Amino acid sequence: MTMKLSYPASHEPSKLTESLLSLKIARHSSCLACNACLGLRPPPGIDVVLDEPSHETLLGDLEQYGSDDDEEAPPYLDRCVCGHDPKSHGADPNDIGEEEFARRGRVAIRLDELLQDVGELLNFTFADRDIISVRRQMRIPASHSYTTASPPASVPLSPASSALSDPPGPATKKRRVSTSSLSDADDDDDDDDEDEDRPLAARMTRHVPGSRGEKSARPILGRSGKTVPGSKSKKARTGPTSLAPPTDHQLAEMNGTAVPATKEPQIKVEALMDDGQLTRLATGVPIDTANNLRGSSEPPVKQEKAVHGELRRGVIHIIPIENDRQPRSTIVLSGLKTLFQKQLPKMPREYIARLVYDASSKALAIVKRGYKVVGGICYRPFPHRGFAEIVFFATNSIDQEKGYGGTLMDHFKAHIRQTYPDMMHFLTYADNSAVGYFEKQGFTKDITLDRSVWAGYIKDYEGGTIMQCTMVRKVDYLDKASIFAKQQEAVLTKIRELSRSHIVYPGLPQFQPGADPNATVNPKDVPGLKESGWTPSMQANMRGAPRNADYYLMERLLKDLQGHPQGWPFLIPVNAEDVADYYEVIKNPMDFNTMEHKLETHQYRTVDDFVADAQLVFDNCRQYNPEGSIYSRNATKLEKYFREQLPNRPKKEE
Repeated sequence: MTMKLSYPASHEPSKLTESLLSLKIARHSSCLACNACLGLRPPPGIDVVLDEPSHETLLGDLEQYGSDDDEEAPPYLDRCVCGHDPKSHGADPNDIGEEEFARRGRVAIRLDELLQDVGELLNFTFADRDIISVRRQMRIPASHSYTTASPPASVPLSPASSALSDPPGPATKKRRVSTSSLSDADDDDDDDDEDEDRPLAARMTRHVPGSRGEKSARPILGRSGKTVPGSKSKKARTGPTSLAPPTDHQLAEMNGTAVPATKEPQIKVEALMDDGQLTRLATGVPIDTANNLRGSSEPPVKQEKAVHGELRRGVIHIIPIENDRQPRSTIVLSGLKTLFQKQLPKMPREYIARLVYDASSKALAIVKRGYKVVGGICYRPFPHRGFAEIVFFATNSIDQEKGYGGTLMDHFKAHIRQTYPDMMHFLTYADNSAVGYFEKQGFTKDITLDRSVWAGYIKDYEGGTIMQCTMVRKVDYLDKASIFAKQQEAVLTKIRELSRSHIVYPGLPQFQPGADPNATVNPKDVPGLKESGWTPSMQANMRGAPRNADYYLMERLLKDLQGHPQGWPFLIPVNAEDVADYYEVIKNPMDFNTMEHKLETHQYRTVDDFVADAQLVFDNCRQYNPEGSIYSRNATKLEKYFREQLPNRPKKEE
């Protein structure tokens, strides 16, 4: 005998209680209690039905005749097949904070909308490419950016970033938040800066497809049955009678961290090296040092980003588009609308559609193999004011590592320069997750454009950061690589004029084959060391306190505490202005920031001293805050987690 349980069908946050929103979040979130559950699933023998009656036609479900209309609605699904409740699946606002709970709720609602569009709202095992892409946003951040010891306040959102059910208002009253699915994920577009500090071998290993440690992704799940898209599933689905525990890779795929499959053959790093590099590598000489032995001071050539190769081969095209009512434009604009709606869950879907199709809006789209839109930017130009407003900006999640975001922004700047020669400024409202990306693209929070120029054209709202970008007339944004190469060569030439770093000295005979293994080396005899200005005092100053296994254990434990979902109240010292009597009650305060300073300055002689300070943090919290408060509960949970990590401490040999 099966039992019926309900699932909320509403997609309007205002109609969902906290427990129902938790249920939606839990469906798309891994269980934090067992770490083996991909998301809330009905136990065996449970039929899940929607909590609102289906609207049948007059000749619809004939089984309704003879049924008891007064039958009470079944209770809601409140237990997962793994045995834990919805709040254990990252859906407890007391653990993750109200702000993060609201964000995850909006993403969960967007996921349910996508499932309903394909008729799979009651299929708890269904997942396609779009679902997996958006589900990546359900991951809990490593740490919360709270800067005070008080609980995170609920900041009033602008209409554009309010609940998805908010009806869109007039265009001049909305904040267009340029939150791309890029955010920090698209920081790979600018990994050139990080690659500068990596040895050649590390860089080559990073870009070799199919390298060691890379796994093939599981095939994408297809639809079950032939459900008409857009229709609701009216038949209840029964949970499986047996559910095998997911593999590590399935768990990674559910969380959006699985490595996509590749059809390219595996290539070893050694296969990309020439004979000289292989010889030097075999003798223990680093590859980046080997480049200097060749007599060349030029940096190694970087591999081309995938986006440039696809542009050159014609796999993708970047085209300007506007609503001129032509069939081609309508197709591309519809693709942009769908992309923005999937990648920007904070934005109301109707609001996105209205702005994308607006005649005053322009767009630049990345289309692949015909008219498949994989990236785009929607903007509103104001030529008579000399600036443009970026409304939406996003790329497909699976294509972000190819460099689509940075290339799209470069083409956008070149397009504006060609179409509007006198327009040199861009303004946009970016949410917190996109600020870092826009800064890498030349945007700044320092608004130098006079407010009288843009006031009234862009509504100023709280909850978003207004950013500005000013183009440089001399820069060809489509040829930045050659410009950077010339600048780099100019810097290296100047360095060679002022230093002797480009001179390569012969090796010491003490390290040559056949040399006496007991031979010593006087630093004064090292070729080139004296010419570099080295003195013995420099060596003494460079010697810091040794770092042993205990240090690295304490460092790992502290990072785990700082990144724990319950660790936000203890990150920094309590502000006396916010809590006036705190330091009258707590005479020996402690926090994670102070512990980090003590660790870096080697004030912890033993791990026990470190543990004592951590315990002081928890004890102070429970001493000042009443039992049952969010702070006391967080302290207890965090202390339990901390104690569980201590047995992993490596034991010293007697």
